[in-house]
Amino acid sequence: MSTRIFRITVRGAFTGLAPEQRAALLAEAAEHDVLSAAFTPEGHLSYDIAARPAFTFRFQDSGEDEADLQRAAERAETAARAWLDGRGYGYKDLRSSAEDLSQAPLSKHQKREARRAEG
Repeated sequence: MSTRIFRITVRGAFTGLAPEQRAALLAEAAEHDVLSAAFTPEGHLSYDIAARPAFTFRFQDSGEDEADLQRAAERAETAARAWLDGRGYGYKDLRSSAEDLSQAPLSKHQKREARRAEG
């Protein structure tokens, strides 16, 4: 079996933040800008707390089959909860979605490159 790459997105919303927690998130906002979002093994958090309370964690994981994809999603949710709980941030509506990149459709660019490689 080959190793497959998984991308897991965990979404939710901050809730019940104390003024100092909100200030801390605003102070770190540049590090968590949506434009610098990336899928990483440790998870990348993005938000725009000045606009809305929503946040997104992006995780990259790997495995060999569909069961591994589900376990990767569970690990990602657990890691997101741990990060939020560890900082005392309230949150709601936590949900995840996982994608196996080996099953993702090719983009137009990828299709063009594949045709070029075939000769």
